Amino acid sequence: MAHYRMPILEETGYVVLDRFERVVDPSEWMSLEYVDWKSSGDTRFAPIASATGEIECNAFWHFDPPRDDKDGVWIDSQAAKAPTLVQRVKEVDARVGRCRVIELQPNSYADALYNSHLDDNNRRNPDGEGWVIRSFMQLTDNPDSYMILREDIDDPSTETRLALPAGAQLIVDSERMWHSVWHVDDKPRYCLINSFESGPALEKWLFERNPVAKVESAHMDERFARESEAEAQQRRAARTERYGYDPSRVYSEM
Repeated sequence: MAHYRMPILEETGYVVLDRFERVVDPSEWMSLEYVDWKSSGDTRFAPIASATGEIECNAFWHFDPPRDDKDGVWIDSQAAKAPTLVQRVKEVDARVGRCRVIELQPNSYADALYNSHLDDNNRRNPDGEGWVIRSFMQLTDNPDSYMILREDIDDPSTETRLALPAGAQLIVDSERMWHSVWHVDDKPRYCLINSFESGPALEKWLFERNPVAKVESAHMDERFARESEAEAQQRRAARTERYGYDPSRVYSEM
């Protein structure tokens, strides 16, 4: 028996929703406790729900007993600081796994391509249950920064670049789509990320927010794109030579 997958993600592996219009006080993410956890560049994470309710970022299958990325435990001390973010996640009424805020330092397009990865969302996910996907809600206003999505990391023609103004909401099958963020700014980017189980509750929430399954990529200078691609592929090749395998081909637990 296969996992249930939402038909709206079949074509492109992502949807863009209406922007989150409620005001979120920056203290909700700035006052959280962060841990030094690296993913797609120079990052830290502030977990709000985790496998055990502790302030840590390990995948749920590392615990005893190991389990799938669902039914995360809210961390009381963190959730109390971010009531609007917690409410936004709970209003979906779907099973939630990890819930955390990411802090990403400024980077380059080549950095983003170098750090692109796939997530390990469905390890130990029982047959017959819903496929686990990721929700991204942009907190800081970074309209010149982009979520970079690729169906094939080695094929630039499969790339989609999605702008990240404050409130941008994306749903991504991040175990299928290579993803990373190109953050163009002089200050860190903050984003709410959580796992959801695919199913009727999540679909209802999506369709209430006008999902768009195919968005035209933001324009990019062709020469700049070629040069950045070449730099990223050279760096990826050097990394593969160093380790004897390509680490990006191993699902990320982030």
